[in-house]
Amino acid sequence: MPLLLGCIADDFTGATDLASMLVKNGMATVQVIGVPTGPLPEADAIVIALKSRTTPAREAIAESLAAAEALLAAGAKQIFFKYCSTFDSTDAGNIGPVADALLKRLGAGFALACPAFPANGRSIYQGHLFAGAHLLNESGMENHPLTPMKDANLVRVLSRQTEGAVGLVPFSVVEQGSQAIRQAMIRMAEGGRRYAIVDAVTDGHLVAIGEAAAHHPLITGGSGIAMGLPANFRAAGLLPERPDAAALPPAKGMCAVLAGSCSRATLGQIGFARDHAPTLELDVLATPDAKALAAQALDWVEGKLSADHPVVIAASAPPEKVAALQAKLGRDAAGALVEHALAAVAQGLVARGVGRLVVAGGETSGAVVSALGVATLRIGAEIDPGVPWTYAEPANIHLALKSGNFGARDFFLKAFAHV
Repeated sequence: MPLLLGCIADDFTGATDLASMLVKNGMATVQVIGVPTGPLPEADAIVIALKSRTTPAREAIAESLAAAEALLAAGAKQIFFKYCSTFDSTDAGNIGPVADALLKRLGAGFALACPAFPANGRSIYQGHLFAGAHLLNESGMENHPLTPMKDANLVRVLSRQTEGAVGLVPFSVVEQGSQAIRQAMIRMAEGGRRYAIVDAVTDGHLVAIGEAAAHHPLITGGSGIAMGLPANFRAAGLLPERPDAAALPPAKGMCAVLAGSCSRATLGQIGFARDHAPTLELDVLATPDAKALAAQALDWVEGKLSADHPVVIAASAPPEKVAALQAKLGRDAAGALVEHALAAVAQGLVARGVGRLVVAGGETSGAVVSALGVATLRIGAEIDPGVPWTYAEPANIHLALKSGNFGARDFFLKAFAHV
């Protein structure tokens, strides 16, 4: 099975989100945790999950280039740099710097940038990113503890991160279809633009954009843009039909949810779960000690684990509590505290027989996957848009890694009806 599409994701939930999109569209896909140190598994698409969204730009560039080298050595015909559908990135990076480095490595001078994902309410119109009906900077993302997004104009945001010029392929062009999009991007590249933000408000737009970029060495964006990529390989005679692309081993063991995200969606999911399942909300501000928090959670869970319904353990908090914790400990230390605590809880849960685990939050997912020693994730069926079940090896458990902003309000309950 030759490798067709090589993907680099800047966090773990984003990687599974992308992998899910590819599987849903017929590509056998494996997610690899961290920069590979050995041969890659056989698959149509490989998604390398990095934890580079919030690291210093120099580290993010180095890891992303190392991942690209592994994918190219395995024969990847196209590289995809995947970031969040809310374009999470400070003015210092890391989206622009990483994309610049990948373009240089690939010998390319131009790439599109499109984080749109209409199924989850992310759309781009006239270069402005919307979350549902709200501009990004009015959606709650302006309060993100690590990457506060205070500008919805992606042309401006990306321009602050790169020395290259950034243009826009507007809605009026995108509506005309793939050929018009392709020609617009050619003109931009010939005119010296390095990037084009591409408007998209429907799945049909994303499919057309993907078709227009069939021969681009590098694509950057959210998982939505991957919707149209498998068809390109199929049209070229490189990708056979794969009706079993989402097959996973049977699920077993107890059920649990860990939540570290502070997004509005995750806070709503915790609120719903509180009325339907045993739920523990850790007070990180009152107990700013990872070891003590983990001990609290594992003591609480005794006698509550079940194979029929989950327990929910959350270290999420509303913006005012997050701000207070960051003021007390510092931004990075506050984030690391939550990650370390929930990673230790995950280890304890698996030792107690949990075989089906949902994790909410990109940083939290990265910490949990690392703590469990996961090397690869086989991608299964989707629970909600952008969130699949996966099979983690060598841990041999089922994991669902949920971006904080994704999933319906009842996600923590219904996930276990899908595996």
